[in-house]
Amino acid sequence: MFKVVLHGVRSNEPMLLAVQKGNAARSAFLNYSHSGRCDVGGRRFFSVTCSLFGRGPPSRKEKKTVDIPGLERVTYADRMHFVPGLAKPIFPEWQRDWHDPHHYRGPNNEEMKLHKENPCYVFNQRTKILEGVRQALWLTKSKLIQGLPEHILSLADDPANQIEDQDERVQQAIRHSRFWDTTALRPKRDRFCPVLLRDLLHLCGTLQVKHTSLSKRILAENYRVAALWNRESDVFQVRGLNGMLLNSMTPLPAVAQSGEVLATENHTLETFYPISPTIDLQCTYVYDQKNDTGFRDGYPYPHTHTLFFTETEDSAAKFKPEQLRAKMIMFAFGNALARAKALHGEHPQVLEHPVVVQSIATDGRLFQFIVLQLNTTDLGPDTGVKNLVWMDQDQLLYDYAKCRPLIKKKIVTVPAGLSGYQPETFKKFLALHLHGAV
Repeated sequence: MFKVVLHGVRSNEPMLLAVQKGNAARSAFLNYSHSGRCDVGGRRFFSVTCSLFGRGPPSRKEKKTVDIPGLERVTYADRMHFVPGLAKPIFPEWQRDWHDPHHYRGPNNEEMKLHKENPCYVFNQRTKILEGVRQALWLTKSKLIQGLPEHILSLADDPANQIEDQDERVQQAIRHSRFWDTTALRPKRDRFCPVLLRDLLHLCGTLQVKHTSLSKRILAENYRVAALWNRESDVFQVRGLNGMLLNSMTPLPAVAQSGEVLATENHTLETFYPISPTIDLQCTYVYDQKNDTGFRDGYPYPHTHTLFFTETEDSAAKFKPEQLRAKMIMFAFGNALARAKALHGEHPQVLEHPVVVQSIATDGRLFQFIVLQLNTTDLGPDTGVKNLVWMDQDQLLYDYAKCRPLIKKKIVTVPAGLSGYQPETFKKFLALHLHGAV
């Protein structure tokens, strides 16, 4: 048995002093290395001194080969092994005579068929633009109107358009998504958020008995949209996956009449100089100049009705509310522009029949509502007719949904179960769903 003498006293506890020194050395090394002053190159050191003051091997510096015209380098290529004093040979790159997918090297950007001289700035499903809604309004040449249109909100106020026991059934849908669908005490957003959205859509679908046109709609997932346009001297494109889409056989009616549309010529778009409008957008020289709704010709539900976005727990795909509203505007605009160009061609023009697209986003508790009306495809200059965007933001459906009560200082601050239900938020959800069917 190994024994340690501590201050002249023999100790019967084995390895006591060694353990104490080891713990002290370990904590000292961690504190020193985390402070950013120690670079040990990821190596293991078995003594305190080396761990604090040791250095890894220096990084190798590639030697530059100097080619002198008229002189031939003497290499060890013929001997097929390293020889001191002789230069390292440079062999030509070996080309396979067969296609190997595991060792495939793609061509350079300049060699690709879709390579263009002018760059394209792409907005995809994970783009988080710095200026949020202001930047989205400039990119889409749109005018913002706070609040949803009154004639749309009035659809849900009519008792004939309401669901039987509406508030109670909505609360049951919330409880189903938060409490009954899973046994977890705190279910993740990517679990309860889609469940809540589908339950609310199912409740709205129960009105098909009163309004048969609601049955002429269909939900689509994992579809890809592509819309290309010119803004001033730059090329922009919206493309990629974008949530769940509610399609309809008939288009949505125009929200603003021709007089209000023509009045947008006097509106001045807000700028955010010195920040560039292309900030946070993906810049690429390889792109396809196409406009695609994501569906084939002859699809029986060609018209976009409402886009639905749900927030997930993925940190890379998590948006702040301002960035989420900008994403809603951009993808609603992309769907409307792709549909307008499919109907009226690629030539920029003021649309005689505007294209209307709605968008709803939620994180399972907070709702965002947007209605976009595409009035023109002439998006190059800042002058002329503008598009219109109605937005209602940060609408709470409920305050809390707790499996266990929240207790502070022996006082129940938040009771268990559902609390703080806001019926007005679901009325807006129902009004947008009934738009175009009533």
